[in-house]
Amino acid sequence: MTLANFLQDWNSPSDTVAVRTSGSTGTPKTLLVEKRRMLASARMTCDFLNLKAGDTALLCMSLDYIGAKMMVVRAIERNLRLIEVVPSGHPLAEITEKIDFAAMVSLQVYNSLQVPDERQKLMKIKHLIIGGGAIDKKMQEELRSFPNAVWSTYGMTETLSHIALRRISGPESTDWYTPLDGVKIGLTENQCLTISAPHLTQNTLITNDIAKIDNGKFKILGRADNVINSGGVKIQIEEVERRLNDLGIDNVAVSSCADEKFGEAVVLLNASKVSNSTLNQAISQLPKYWQPKHIIKVDAIPLTENGKIARQKVKDLIAKQVG
Repeated sequence: MTLANFLQDWNSPSDTVAVRTSGSTGTPKTLLVEKRRMLASARMTCDFLNLKAGDTALLCMSLDYIGAKMMVVRAIERNLRLIEVVPSGHPLAEITEKIDFAAMVSLQVYNSLQVPDERQKLMKIKHLIIGGGAIDKKMQEELRSFPNAVWSTYGMTETLSHIALRRISGPESTDWYTPLDGVKIGLTENQCLTISAPHLTQNTLITNDIAKIDNGKFKILGRADNVINSGGVKIQIEEVERRLNDLGIDNVAVSSCADEKFGEAVVLLNASKVSNSTLNQAISQLPKYWQPKHIIKVDAIPLTENGKIARQKVKDLIAKQVG
């Protein structure tokens, strides 16, 4: 979708706009969302970040998804000056203007950090929000030293982009998300996060994200549907991935396959550049029940367009390899 297409939809007599989910856990689906709710979401973000009329906003993501659509709606709601670039892995390559506000997926931030000129531009963005999935710990450490405000977002298509932010850069960096005004959070019996935001979605949303709540803020521990039950031991796959990242092993994805003895067995999809001995050394430091029974070498980890691990594609690939 082009910006002109979206603006045509936005200015049409219809009260709704079609948006598509990312498909990180399955097939993408299309939802119809009310424009008035999108405007309410835009106001929340603009108020939280204190964005003002005339501030520049960078549109650098695909307008097929809610994250980019909401950048346009924020520009409309707050009269921001929208700067559009073709969505790519290097959104700052041709940018010459000062940017007050930008939203990117982690892959775009990672690529920008690798190019000195783009890295300098990234550092000058007044407010940078990063969405679309978890942020690698190594990248987070690098962004912590940035002088500008860098934020990780929490949200989904159903909540019309993010409903909470956490600071990554500076002394205010934290692992805890702060809900925006009007958003109430809770937990189910299974410790999954619930979101109540009547101005965004009519019903209370029960997520698949296992969370911890403290003093009105929350931390995400992993997804309920990303739990492997191996011989009665429940393994959160994001925890295994984070631990491997801490041990210097990146570009990996953890999943499972059927196992005659344990019911499910841990499988590691490996696109890392490290040697086998280095990988095996890292794996040996994991708890015994976290250690993968199968390791599959691949050129790249399947990702969605937003840079998230495409979990269903990972499962499908593993099924073809080990059954």
